[in-house]
Amino acid sequence: MRKVLLALVLGLTAAPAFAQTRIDSINTNFRWLGPDDKIIVERYDDPRVGNVSCYLSRAETGGIKGGLGFAEDPSRFSIACRAVGPVTMPASLPKTEVIGFSQASLFFKTFRIHRSLDAEKHVLIYTVVSTKLINGSPFNSISVVPTDVR
Repeated sequence: MRKVLLALVLGLTAAPAFAQTRIDSINTNFRWLGPDDKIIVERYDDPRVGNVSCYLSRAETGGIKGGLGFAEDPSRFSIACRAVGPVTMPASLPKTEVIGFSQASLFFKTFRIHRSLDAEKHVLIYTVVSTKLINGSPFNSISVVPTDVR
């Protein structure tokens, strides 16, 4: 529900559709009131490139504010993308594209997953970037998937 509200607030409904699946939720800090702090692991399947999945781990703040969706989650995350079968790329694949997003709080911050194509080296580069600027540059993490298309 929070992701639907975020998409409406930020006008992100025009972004390509992506499949998101929550894989795990790992408690990291006990809270007396509200949910515990957690590490969330989610899978994002690339909507245009067949058989590529990205796994994003991110911190989620608990407590009363976190339970209500008003706490700002820290910009701590990691991404790992893998070919989970033969990679199939459409001929009209853009050189760069935002393929998905995940919220870090209801109103303050999102993570965007970008896909870039390095045609010379035959790889897809996936970068997750926080929309919150920290000291002039956003936190980010990167993963590379070979395409085997020559």
